[in-house]
Amino acid sequence: MNDGTLQKRCAGVLLHITSLPNRDLGADAYRFVDFLAQSGMSLWQILPLGPTQGNLSPYQCLSAHAGNPKLISLQNLANEPWFNFKQSTSSRNRRKILKLAYQVANQDKKIQQNFLSFCNEHAFWLEDYAIFSTLLEIHGNKPWFKWPKRLRNRDIKYLKEIKLEFTDRINQFCFEQFIFFQQWLKLKAYANQNGIFIIGDMPIFIAHNCVDVWAHPEYFTLDQDGQLTSVAGVPPDSFSKMGQRWGNPLYCWDKMEADGFQWWIQRMGTQFKLYDIVRVDHFRGFESYWEIPAAYRTAMKGHWVTAPGEALFTALKSYYGTLPIIAEDLGYITPEVETLRDQFYLPGMRILQFAFDGNPNNSYLPANHIENCAVYTGTHDNDTTLGWFNSLSKKKQQTIYKYLGDSKKSMPWDLIQSGLNSIAQYIVIPMQDILELGSEGRMNVPGTIRGNWRWYFNWQQIKSGLQEKLYGLLANSNRL
Repeated sequence: MNDGTLQKRCAGVLLHITSLPNRDLGADAYRFVDFLAQSGMSLWQILPLGPTQGNLSPYQCLSAHAGNPKLISLQNLANEPWFNFKQSTSSRNRRKILKLAYQVANQDKKIQQNFLSFCNEHAFWLEDYAIFSTLLEIHGNKPWFKWPKRLRNRDIKYLKEIKLEFTDRINQFCFEQFIFFQQWLKLKAYANQNGIFIIGDMPIFIAHNCVDVWAHPEYFTLDQDGQLTSVAGVPPDSFSKMGQRWGNPLYCWDKMEADGFQWWIQRMGTQFKLYDIVRVDHFRGFESYWEIPAAYRTAMKGHWVTAPGEALFTALKSYYGTLPIIAEDLGYITPEVETLRDQFYLPGMRILQFAFDGNPNNSYLPANHIENCAVYTGTHDNDTTLGWFNSLSKKKQQTIYKYLGDSKKSMPWDLIQSGLNSIAQYIVIPMQDILELGSEGRMNVPGTIRGNWRWYFNWQQIKSGLQEKLYGLLANSNRL
């Protein structure tokens, strides 16, 4: 974010695509951009856009590069001049409509040319992804490490046979990525034209059951059968007393460093194409990470291992010139992590819900903020501000109100106002807080797998005058 893109105080909203009323890249997404612009906002932060698995977590995707086909707006697709589909675009017909669109596109020379160009541009990941997705279907969505050995180990001769036998299905998966990227980049362009920059989210680790691990097992902590030897997680912290065992494979950093971090250069290239700014989740893992032996079911028995973060970010900076990145520096942060963050002038994060523990030196307290950071009332892993506040004792609530110096006692707006007044250059507010929602609006509870990632709002929840209220608050805090 030191590249001149955003060199002023500004504000934004955190809302994932699946939290829009229609939960796709269609009309509601464009309407939300209009809402942001009318409110004086400059930022729209979303969660990862990749194809999700059974638990719907956008942090456990099937690919580090692909978009989620379920986010494709069928209505926008049906309105394309080359398709002009007149029937129902109900999501129940998603597979049928996408398949028909592919067949129609094959008859249009211009679309064919654009599709071929897209395939060539993304060749370093696209075919692997399409083959992987096809094989997942063939094997009833069994993870790749439970496939027959010759597929698990990517036997070249057998893969050629698969490509010949399932050519249409493989091309269909490629085509869906073509449509996704078209729709997403069109939406991003619309946002940019309206003064809205997109903050995307990139997990530091990727899922075990994803194409990138299957295609490049040498980069990950696997045995010869594709099984994990160690996994990622975090030790006990404010989110979880037992720590968190994420279960993701860890990186073989020595092999990645040996080839100049090409895997990371390609991965970041996709992120920079999709987003204006990338929030890197679990940034501290680039300095050192919590390694848990795969045999252990909890995160309690892990240990810290040093990572080559300085070498990696030096390589990325050398390749891309500027690094429009926000470092998610939450959890157990050491001086070494702070040094790595500051060496590359990356904004960190300040979470207001973490501020009020009675310690006057707490870095999350507004009085202790610095300019080069992004302040949040809460993240997708927190309860809503109102839900969080209502869970506190009356004594703790009074302490917070006393610190905020607001006699109105109006949550969540008191906390939002505190963030707006902060010296921090950026503030991002979850949409749930703007809508004054309680815990019913929570997006995710870390360490749990059921009921998460399902929240979405409806336009009736937007109170009359809300845009004007937000615009006034941003004007008064010099964030327009």
